[in-house]
Order: sequence, then C-alpha cells, then structure tokens
Amino acid sequence: MDYDSTIDTTLHINRVRFLLGQCAIRLLERGSKHDASKLEQPEKAIFDAVGNRLAVITYEGEEYKQSLAELKVALDHHYLHNTHHPDHYLNGIDGMSLFDLVEMLMDWKAASERHPNGMNIARSIELSSQRFSVGGQLKQILLNTAKEIGWI
Repeated sequence: MDYDSTIDTTLHINRVRFLLGQCAIRLLERGSKHDASKLEQPEKAIFDAVGNRLAVITYEGEEYKQSLAELKVALDHHYLHNTHHPDHYLNGIDGMSLFDLVEMLMDWKAASERHPNGMNIARSIELSSQRFSVGGQLKQILLNTAKEIGWI
C-alpha cells in the first residue's frame, strides 16, 4: 500500500492554523491593553504636565533627550509595566519575547507617525536599533516586517 500524505499534511496544516490563531489572540489581547498605564497615575499627570511636546520634537535630538529626563518618573513607571519596551528588561532586547518585539515594532511605527520632521518607520528602526543595541539580524527582520506590511 502506498502512503498518502493528505491526512498527515492536513492535520499539520490545521495544527499550525490553530497555533497561529492562538498567537493572533495573544496579539489582540496586547493591543487591548497597550500603554494603558499612561492613563493611570503617576504617568497621566506627568504626561499631561509635559503636554504633547514629544510629538513635535526631533526623535533622539537634544530637546527629545531633555524631555525624557523630565518624564523620568513617568517613564520608569511605564517601562516597569509595559514589556514591549526594551527598558522593561535588565538585559534590554535580549529579554524580550517575539510578542514583545511585534508590539514594540507597532509602537515604533505609531510613534514615528506623530513626528512632523519626516520620521518614518525605517528611520525609526535605524535610530532605535542604535539606541537599544538591536543586532543587525534583528534590525533586518524588523525592516523586512515593515516592508511586508507595506510601510516601506
């Protein structure tokens, strides 16, 4: 009797579909909770006091770095409660999961859209990769993902 791979292949396909569905659910859950700590104290009061300054200044410029210093208490709290930031982990990017990385990339994209100085996701990935010591291979994966989504 000859082997017919149809049943085994179909079982494998269905299993992968199920596992991808579990991943999709995890990402949707993350989306529903993304940055919720910014709406709570102490973050809310500090972000309110600083205003929308981060949206109108150059990313990684001197004014940006000064604003980060003013936001230190809020950012420390934010990073403590949000795993999609490399700052959450003692070992930065190396402590992150694939889900953290996906949420981080989406966060970088959304943040790049707030800047009026022509910031785009490719430039954000470049600057943030330097800032967070993202290795070349992971940086390329982030760029590839942005390209696959149609952002680049």
